[in-house]
Amino acid sequence: MATLNPFTSAKRLVVKIGSAQLVDPETGELRTKWLGALAVDIKKLHKQGVEVILVSSGAIALGRGRLGMIGQTLSLSQKQACAATGQSLLTRHYEDALAAHELNTAQALLTLNDTENRRRWLNARSTLETLLGLDVIPIINENDTVSTIEIRYGDNDRLAARTAQMLSADTLILLSDIDGLYTQDPRNNPDAQHIEIIETIDDDIIKMGGGANQSSGIGTGGMATKLLAAQIAQGAGCHMAIMDGRELSPLSRLMQGAKATWFKAAISPKNARDQWISGTINPRGTLTIDTGAEAALNRGKSLLSAGVVAVEGEFEKGDTVSVVNQGGEICGHGLVAYDSVEARRIMGQKSQDAALDLGYDKVHPIIHRDNLVWEPS
Repeated sequence: MATLNPFTSAKRLVVKIGSAQLVDPETGELRTKWLGALAVDIKKLHKQGVEVILVSSGAIALGRGRLGMIGQTLSLSQKQACAATGQSLLTRHYEDALAAHELNTAQALLTLNDTENRRRWLNARSTLETLLGLDVIPIINENDTVSTIEIRYGDNDRLAARTAQMLSADTLILLSDIDGLYTQDPRNNPDAQHIEIIETIDDDIIKMGGGANQSSGIGTGGMATKLLAAQIAQGAGCHMAIMDGRELSPLSRLMQGAKATWFKAAISPKNARDQWISGTINPRGTLTIDTGAEAALNRGKSLLSAGVVAVEGEFEKGDTVSVVNQGGEICGHGLVAYDSVEARRIMGQKSQDAALDLGYDKVHPIIHRDNLVWEPS
């Protein structure tokens, strides 16, 4: 397995932690030793230059314990009350565990809408990229206090995959209470076979996922949601693993070849991201640029307001637009950082003047180079 393990070359890693790993189902208390061992794993990766992002369940489970509601069937409003109660506990536990290794943390509460709406996606990506640049480990939790569908259907697996996609992560690990995908349910069929490597998720693989596996009694995600997460991850150029994370030091064990199912991506995160941007069927607008901007973009720079000479179409922040040179040739596509009204207002202006015009302390590029696919003929 070692030669096939994508984890050994990970540079940006998203780890999804389920309630089954983090919280004792009998007491509702945090598994302190488990979290401490995870913190050691993260410190090791951090020293190796790996950027780590955590997507964590556990607020509802911890809130159950705090409110004396373990084992009860909860209404949606009760789950949200447990989430509100448990969220501060969850954040504090992570902060204490990682601070012991001189690692700074930051909390980010997201919903699926934040990772699927382009404007929110850009805002969230910018914040998380800034945190990573400051050497901070983001702790991402679903905003269960205000979410509804996410609580009912347990989509933290999908949230983790969307986070990996948003941040162009190369590896996603789903810590679960099962060590991967089997041909059949191994609890009921002793002949079930473990699948080590999956390169394509076809109908046969989907059928193996069946319904949700909630053997722990406190988690909400199952194999079906994990396969959906794998489809998102592979499409984003991100390798994904499902492993049993209940034992101590799961990341170290996986690095050493622990049993898991790996979903291997055929392309890199950058190529997948470029395909997504350039593959937009109907760009919402067009930015015409001058020769100076064209030369800068040829050198891999971002598109600044000063280089834009015309704005066509009506678009919102985060929409895909075409970039056209003064000869009328489409040279690229990108995700625009301003709506069409603001873009028209600041086109042709130097960045500092544009900032003053819009009343901002700082103006960002109209299209950042990370959000630009430059394809001059």
